[in-house]
Amino acid sequence: MATPKKQRIGIWIIAIVMMVGTLGSFAVMVLANKNQQNDTDSLQSLTAEYQAAVEKQSNELSAKYYAKFSAYASTPAEFNADDVKEIETSDLVVGDGEEIKDETSRYSAYYIGWNPKGTVFDQSIEGDKLKAPIPGGNLIEGWNKGVIGMKIGGVRQLTIPAALAYGEAGSGENIPANTPLKFIVMAIPQTTEIQPSEELLKLYEQQQQQQPQQQPQQQPQYQ
Repeated sequence: MATPKKQRIGIWIIAIVMMVGTLGSFAVMVLANKNQQNDTDSLQSLTAEYQAAVEKQSNELSAKYYAKFSAYASTPAEFNADDVKEIETSDLVVGDGEEIKDETSRYSAYYIGWNPKGTVFDQSIEGDKLKAPIPGGNLIEGWNKGVIGMKIGGVRQLTIPAALAYGEAGSGENIPANTPLKFIVMAIPQTTEIQPSEELLKLYEQQQQQQPQQQPQQQPQYQ
């Protein structure tokens, strides 16, 4: 049956409106995807710049301290856990810098940590270089107390009872519950923290909001 002329015109108008609407929605999607891709590209570029700056600093520090600190790589050995009742310290090198007086003292540190089996659970030595040093002052209680009296530039061995380490909770496979620990700690001047740019932080925050299911990276176990 033939469609009346007015009805055909109405159908054409509806079809055109629907097509324009579809094209408009498609254009918005394309633009959104393009903007998202631009943000992703910027995030990757800024992240690479930040990581390069951190790595540059880390390599410079490693070149300065690796030879001295790597000499202690063979120190970890088995020890009797039952003999560890309190914090014990032994200065291997006495520093000539400022003294670490309490948890508010500012310094950075390289370290080697091991358990009673002599298993190293974490350390600054990574192949033929040192990883970035850690900031002092907000670590396990036994470390915070054990470094008091050290001077910057010094190297000290710490023996820490379980109660001042990770106690009954433990921390990972190599630090089960009620495990005393030992550390070699070298204190160096506090390093200048390289800050990510405001743009990088903003883009990272946007990405986290878009992907709330992602979990933040875990901090090192010694903290």
